[in-house]
Amino acid sequence: MTVRPANRPSQRPQVLHAALHVLRNGDNLSLDAVARAAGLTKPGLLYHFPDKAALLTAVLQHVLDGYEESLVRLLPRADPSPRERMNAYLTWALTTPHDAADLVMFSDPRLADEMNELWAERMRHWVEPPGDLPEADRARLNAVRLLAEGCWFADASNTLPLSPTDRAAVLELARTLLRGDGS
Repeated sequence: MTVRPANRPSQRPQVLHAALHVLRNGDNLSLDAVARAAGLTKPGLLYHFPDKAALLTAVLQHVLDGYEESLVRLLPRADPSPRERMNAYLTWALTTPHDAADLVMFSDPRLADEMNELWAERMRHWVEPPGDLPEADRARLNAVRLLAEGCWFADASNTLPLSPTDRAAVLELARTLLRGDGS
């Protein structure tokens, strides 16, 4: 753990916000670019994050913290069923604005495996159906997940995002699928 002098507040939050700003602008997420965006020297950035992997891990953790805070707010109760968790994920994916910063785990191909593993570790609870569910229920939950992630990715990458009308229709269709009642 890095020890800071008592009179020097941590600039970690500033650096994380600067990294997200760099991603949102479509710039390459480099240590130099983040240092400039944060108003720091590269050594000042390295004081908080010793290398790019540490920075990317912290940025992804920060993004995932925000996802999970939003998801928890969408739950109907403290001990949700798999269907309730998936409904929260679906609602979050289709009603929350997403941008290029949401794709941080893809920002450096050399770190893709590590970043994807971190994403999976944090999001598995939300999106992976329990193994003991009947096959039809697992298929329904997986289909809804893939619909949600397709919309999320289209928004985050700005690649053919849905119109508001189409988004509402897809959300309703996915909720019907999630209910499994055909209504």
